Amino acid sequence: MIQVTRLNGAAFHLNALYIEKVESFPDTTITLTTGTKYVVLDSMDTVNDRIIKFYQSVQLLSNPHLRGEEDEE
Repeated sequence: MIQVTRLNGAAFHLNALYIEKVESFPDTTITLTTGTKYVVLDSMDTVNDRIIKFYQSVQLLSNPHLRGEEDEE
């Protein structure tokens, strides 16, 4: 789960596994695989950093090929 902030200042958590895309219109819009969209105060870079940290914490990015490391032994 990652924490994000609604435009009214209320914080909430999203399951990062369901995030399909993150866009900036200039407000950051998060689209889930269900089609639900959330507009948040957090910048796109901040949301992306939180997603990566979440993936690392659940070892989703532990595979060297997913990290982009070609010659991992």
